[in-house]
Amino acid sequence: MTSGGSFFITTPIYYPSDVPHIGHGYTTVAVDALARWHRQSGDDTWMLTGTDEHGQKMMRAAAANGVSPQEWVDKLVAEEWSPLLETLDVANDDFIRTTQERHETRAQKFWQSIYDRGYIYAGEYEALYCVGCEEFKPDAEIVEGTGAFEGLMVCAIHSKPLELLHEKNYFFKLSEFSDQLIELYRSQPDFVRPESAKNEVIAFVQQGLKDLSISRSAFDWGIPIPWDSSHVLYVWIDALLNYVTGVGYGSDEEDFQRRWPGYHVVGKDILRFHAVIWPAMLMAAGLDVPRGVFAHGWLLVGGEKMSKSKATGIAPTTLVDTFGSDAFRFYFLSAIAFGQDGSFSWEDMAARYHAELANGFGNLASRSIAMTAKYFDGSVPEPAEYTDADREIQKLVADAAANADAAIERFRIDQAISEVWTIVDALNGYITETEPWVLAKDDAQRDRLATVIYTCLEGLRALAVLLSPIMPESTAKLWSALGGAGEVAKQPVREAGAWGQLAPGTQTSKLAPLFPRIEED
Repeated sequence: MTSGGSFFITTPIYYPSDVPHIGHGYTTVAVDALARWHRQSGDDTWMLTGTDEHGQKMMRAAAANGVSPQEWVDKLVAEEWSPLLETLDVANDDFIRTTQERHETRAQKFWQSIYDRGYIYAGEYEALYCVGCEEFKPDAEIVEGTGAFEGLMVCAIHSKPLELLHEKNYFFKLSEFSDQLIELYRSQPDFVRPESAKNEVIAFVQQGLKDLSISRSAFDWGIPIPWDSSHVLYVWIDALLNYVTGVGYGSDEEDFQRRWPGYHVVGKDILRFHAVIWPAMLMAAGLDVPRGVFAHGWLLVGGEKMSKSKATGIAPTTLVDTFGSDAFRFYFLSAIAFGQDGSFSWEDMAARYHAELANGFGNLASRSIAMTAKYFDGSVPEPAEYTDADREIQKLVADAAANADAAIERFRIDQAISEVWTIVDALNGYITETEPWVLAKDDAQRDRLATVIYTCLEGLRALAVLLSPIMPESTAKLWSALGGAGEVAKQPVREAGAWGQLAPGTQTSKLAPLFPRIEED
């Protein structure tokens, strides 16, 4: 991909009825890493995240805590959701809240335009509703209760009883968009990724779409419908709009044209909203559909999906306090094939931390800098003649950089890291084979020693740039120790593989261990 194009990417907006867990952290750092890579490539990048604050579940949570819904969400966002971004070193460009006036007025404008185009009608609705999902449940997700809930119909996801709702509502003519959606998936094969997610979406739409209730009249915690203020927008229909209201839809046409359409990264459980309902809403409003929807898998703990209702959520700070934010980012982005389910265990994280970060990358950085100090007074040596072993490293660095960029284009962050890691492994092997400590004892080998040390340092320079989107903190320290000019996060990532960018004579400085060993109790 050439640099300079627009790259707009979003996380789902999170529902802050409770505190964030590592699943939320996983989605957020994945989107942040993709945004950082594109930003470092010179693309006109914009990352949007935020919180979805309306709906019945929020009203009930607030009432249970004896405060108004607005007070409740303000407290959670300030104390839990905004700090999460700092904890995980996320460099988002904007944070949208659906209770902000900019969102509410633009959302009303959006639905008014769909109403004016004739895609809305009034009707009556009776269906089983899950407050946990904030969704009228399709038959496939309704099961018979057991135990305390025997004789009741429960949500297949939350295992909680469903409520039978009968309301006068407004409906969106979703059923009219089946053919257009199928054509979209056919003409843009990458619109939904990975392949398994695309197949699921196509099968769902081919069964036929039902019109969608877009309003609620039984409570008032939501955005009033512009043509009938006795109704509020159904929470999902309000939330999806953040992706356009956050980039100027309905008020800043220039910004909107510059950013939209964008990419959405979502958990697979909310895929249908993003790959079926959302593009249909955009078509109805006469707007471009998104550039693509990528659905990642679930994080499993002890074989179960993490869930707030089942108390299997782990707070990101639990891991960051022990391992650091870079290790959190590295572990979740490399240990799980992006797009598939992945299991988390503390033991696996600790093992990878020590093997790959402390002993692999961290040790390579420490000893290369230490040898530069010991043998060349900390000054980057001038390489002499390159041998085949050196040229192999140079080719490997160039290939790894190109392959990593291609993997990022496919949204496969795990594959990108795996490509970059070939450099770590190769340089560690190279040091073992060239034995610089032996060369240092022989004055006649001074030129060879200079070439070996230069090769290690220049390889580290490439690693610092390529890993900066994944591990911003440790790569900034490494960059500084290498004497790199400017900030590592501003170095062009697509040019990182070109050999010879670290100037001989550059003064390096002492490097504290990037990933100190963790003594486990």
